[in-house]
Amino acid sequence: MRQVTVRDIKIGGKNPFVLIAGPCVIESERICLETAKRIKDITFRLGISYIFKSSFDKANRMSVDSYRGPGIKKGLEILSRIKQKLNLPILSDIHCQREIIESAKVLDIIQIPAFLCRQTDIVVSAAKTGKVVNIKKGQFLAPWDILPIIKKAESTGNKKIIITERGSCFGYNNLVSDFRSLGIMREFGYPVIFDATHSVQLPGAKGVSSGGQREFVPGLSRAAVAFGCDGLFLEVHPHPDMAPCDGPNMIDLKELEMLLKQIKKIEAAL
Repeated sequence: MRQVTVRDIKIGGKNPFVLIAGPCVIESERICLETAKRIKDITFRLGISYIFKSSFDKANRMSVDSYRGPGIKKGLEILSRIKQKLNLPILSDIHCQREIIESAKVLDIIQIPAFLCRQTDIVVSAAKTGKVVNIKKGQFLAPWDILPIIKKAESTGNKKIIITERGSCFGYNNLVSDFRSLGIMREFGYPVIFDATHSVQLPGAKGVSSGGQREFVPGLSRAAVAFGCDGLFLEVHPHPDMAPCDGPNMIDLKELEMLLKQIKKIEAAL
């Protein structure tokens, strides 16, 4: 398997699992900074490599009235300050081609959202920046369908690619995790991350917003690491029930350390 390097963090190969974590969307600089600092402290104590994530815009919300975030200009300014203050690699998602050039000035990893993973121009333009590109497998795709998307990114000469599994459509307003996909996609030669929090999302379950079942996040996380993945993607919030976006599937920050300790033990056992 190809090893992908983000600053001093090595992802894939025989390296320990990495954590990509943070609030779903930027609500304020204070909340993002507080969350990032606390996660950094936890991961430092446990010896886990950590990448901060949060979205500057949630462009795919169900309702026009849903909270989307501060937008690209203010959002990138906040992410840039977090990057500088805490010396953390930063991941965020882009939603159209015109966002890519500005985002690449700040982000260490450019994320292609699941709903946009088949958009050729977006994938190719993101890869052309030379940045690490995290392609989230669409919940409407089979795991082998990710290979042609990888080829799109590789066509630019960029082979700094990560794939993220986030569950598959299972009837209406529901997702299911098939861990076979982790093994299938790793065969394509790139690191595979398991997104445990979006895998418990209940899309559109509340009519104009998504529901979620965060109580299943710990079990799915443990199972994914036991099955074999190169990292976990977790949306984490200090007060998830008060979060304006994806609160039902985010985990509480105070529960993160215990989960990571369990995962470290599973990894050590393997």
